[in-house]
Amino acid sequence: MSPREEQDTVHPHQPAYSDEPTRVRQLVSEFLTDQSGTSLGGDGLEVRLTAGADARDDCAVYDLSSPMSLVVGSDYVRGPKFVLYELGLLSGFDIGYYLAVANISDIAAMGATPIGLLSVVRYPHEVDDAEFREVMAGIHQGCTDCGTLNVGGDIGNAERIILSATAFGVCKPGSALMRSGARPGDLLCVTGPCGLLGAAVAYFPRRDTFAKALPEEVERRLLDGWKRPRARVAEGRVLGTKSYATACQDTSDGLKATVEQIMQASGVGFRVYEDDVPVDPAVAMVADLMGAEPLALAMSASSDFQLAFTIDAGDLEKCRAEFDLAGLDFFVVGEATNTGRAESVNGLGAVRPLPGVAWKHQKSDISLLVTDPVED
Repeated sequence: MSPREEQDTVHPHQPAYSDEPTRVRQLVSEFLTDQSGTSLGGDGLEVRLTAGADARDDCAVYDLSSPMSLVVGSDYVRGPKFVLYELGLLSGFDIGYYLAVANISDIAAMGATPIGLLSVVRYPHEVDDAEFREVMAGIHQGCTDCGTLNVGGDIGNAERIILSATAFGVCKPGSALMRSGARPGDLLCVTGPCGLLGAAVAYFPRRDTFAKALPEEVERRLLDGWKRPRARVAEGRVLGTKSYATACQDTSDGLKATVEQIMQASGVGFRVYEDDVPVDPAVAMVADLMGAEPLALAMSASSDFQLAFTIDAGDLEKCRAEFDLAGLDFFVVGEATNTGRAESVNGLGAVRPLPGVAWKHQKSDISLLVTDPVED
């Protein structure tokens, strides 16, 4: 019988608070078994996890048997201002899942195949074994859904729950997608609607102040964006392995910020065609409650994990065919220019700066950011 089963038997209705070594043993036995010897990678890249977390060593060990580029990204995603968790709308499982996907999304944006995640989980003493297990289960499931493994990391005490991670991926040498390759005339594309997660944190903290609440199914749609986000690994691999994308980035800071960052890295401008930007109906409904422009909310600060990318106009049909073959989709929303400015144009031809508020790591919580109001 495992330590956890013994605790549940002796105190079936009481929370259990194990020490760190006990939690590590439970973690290894429940979530991190049978890793060593796993074959990872893809597209002819030979990667073998020689020693995973189940080996209980200080580090994971990979054997890389072919020339490849190693892609590494790290994100700290959970501190005192994860507002929907503080409101009780997200569980420990949800924030663990989000941690995994947030980090793996950066690997996807580089066109790489994820081969592992190292996670850091710090927690206060009042977190019992069940809540701790929830977080670890979420990280495990997030990795599993992205086709990779949580290969270890660090756990221990802190003043509150703190989550951070580092994701690893591989790709063929020279094939990693950068932000800096867009050229004037390239088409600007996005893999799906943006703004859903930002709309959720704009809505739920202020729900009681609006004249009416949204329908239950719309609220569920908003929360699902946080509970089960998706890293666009498959889309990134199509763009990277087929060399279609000239530049690429995920939209974890919001679509406006992403367009501006690709623009600055590439030394180009962008013109976005407002009628072509997909807007989720749930985002439009939140915008209506806020008295905001739907497009502005859709492009504003939001932790979405769509991919924004540029492609040569001559590659559009071939890229579309590859996406269709994989059951994937994307939207052409604009084009790169030589103006050095990011602007949008409506159906009447009126040009303006990109609408919305870009996330730039402001001191305030994202839920306090306001979007451009609707003009009379």
